[in-house]
Amino acid sequence: MKQKLEEIRASALDTIHAAADLAELEQLRVKFLGRKGVLTDVLRGLAQCPPEDRPAVGKVANEVKQAVADALDARKEAIAASQEAASAAAERLDLSLPGRRPLRGHKHPVMRVAEEISDIFVQLGFQIAAGPDVETEYYNFDSLNTPANHPARDLHDTFFVKPGVVLRTHTSPVQMRVMERTQPPVAVIVPGRVYRVDQDASHSPMFYQIEGLLVDKGISFADLKGLLRLFIQRYFGPTTKTRFRPHYFPFTEPSAEVDISCTVCSGKGCRVCKHSGWLEILGCGMVHPEVFRYANYDSETYTGLAFGLGVERIAMLTHAISSIHYLYENDLRFLEQF
Repeated sequence: MKQKLEEIRASALDTIHAAADLAELEQLRVKFLGRKGVLTDVLRGLAQCPPEDRPAVGKVANEVKQAVADALDARKEAIAASQEAASAAAERLDLSLPGRRPLRGHKHPVMRVAEEISDIFVQLGFQIAAGPDVETEYYNFDSLNTPANHPARDLHDTFFVKPGVVLRTHTSPVQMRVMERTQPPVAVIVPGRVYRVDQDASHSPMFYQIEGLLVDKGISFADLKGLLRLFIQRYFGPTTKTRFRPHYFPFTEPSAEVDISCTVCSGKGCRVCKHSGWLEILGCGMVHPEVFRYANYDSETYTGLAFGLGVERIAMLTHAISSIHYLYENDLRFLEQF
């Protein structure tokens, strides 16, 4: 029996040393040390040995069992260490490889155009003002000489939050808020979101507008024309032509719309300008005396000019964008071009 035990020891140690993974090692543990394992089976036959040989055989059996257990533990540690080393090698950073540049973010074209426009007027002495997107009808309409029966106050043009409260349809309400707390001279621009019930290729229910207001003694329509021509030539280039067409706005009198020579065909006529050679970009006029009355300004002493332009409109002209909706779909294929 001693010889058989030594044979089991030799066989077990050889197979354990050759085990390739933990699963195979577990199978060997069961084979040699399990309840139905080889050593257990040999030890059951110990009762058949002569009584005088049993202590010696038992000692050898325990030594073989301990040797097999120690070999299993040692091989288990070796396999685990090997697997950990392989995993670490697979995850090792190769510092000799060139680094990957992170993607650089950039400003949205609407924000970029709004800042470029604002910068021009700030350089001319205007300050930037802001006001709430949710506005009362008083500031959005009444104080701007827009009567209750005006079409702009209908549900098909204006988003109503509740009676008397709307999503502002222009940034002009900020003009009144500024004039209420400021005595002339006043020179502000008001960039911000506005909302109208309108949607097609050139209109969005939400868009950005920049409003301008200049109030002082002796301000005339000539100042308005000179200011806007200066802005247009700085933004679109010194050769850009302008024209003023009579128009109507309830909060200015006289009022006008301003066209520029087409930025695509240089005024020769193309599909973008509908072969007219001109593109409309903003509305403007002299502040109506009724608006000054709401602001408690003396219209006999002070006069003012006002203008408003759509930022998306300028962005579409500058970058030849065919639909305003491209600006708000968040399609990276479109935005990455800017």
